[in-house]
Amino acid sequence: MDLPAALTAHRLVAIVRGTDADAALRTVLTLAEEGIELIEVSLTGHDALDVIARARAALGPQRPLGAGTVLTAQDARAAHRAGADFAVTPALGEGVTAALDLGMPVLGGVMTPTEIVAAGRLGVTAMKLFPAAQAGGVAYLRALRGPFPRTLFVPVGGVDAQAARDYLAAGATAVGVGTPLVGDAADGGDLAALRQRARDFLAVTARPGQARQ
Repeated sequence: MDLPAALTAHRLVAIVRGTDADAALRTVLTLAEEGIELIEVSLTGHDALDVIARARAALGPQRPLGAGTVLTAQDARAAHRAGADFAVTPALGEGVTAALDLGMPVLGGVMTPTEIVAAGRLGVTAMKLFPAAQAGGVAYLRALRGPFPRTLFVPVGGVDAQAARDYLAAGATAVGVGTPLVGDAADGGDLAALRQRARDFLAVTARPGQARQ
């Protein structure tokens, strides 16, 4: 898949991490129904590989589906076998190179300029600025864009609707959102509330002139 193009077009990555595999699957499918194109299932969730496999079967081969918290080469290989077509990592571990070797684009976790340079050398597709809120938030992103004006940054961690709006205005390519979007849906919570939050985040992340109804 063309991850840079997808991030640029859609500007939102939903992060699903649940304690109930069936609820996590329902969450993924609900987010997809509401029009969220980029969804990541964290491998730290319960039976995450099964969730990915079942989501892939339900969504078909063309819908982007990511595996998150890919730490090791084994993680990358297992996620690939389950049907994930991109990998998201919290850091620059062996999961990055293994995923790239498998042909999976990587949204790789970085925090410092040194890590950004290292990620670029590894071939990381886009930079997951994580944890964004603790790293300095919007001001830190603006500072990084000075020496790295062409780098694709995706802030993750503590991103609510207002923060998403601010990061995108400051030049983020996209934002990654977990709990403020998913809430307790992946643990068996209210899907109607999830649908409303999805619509709210889609409205925030839509490009000007392309607001979704």
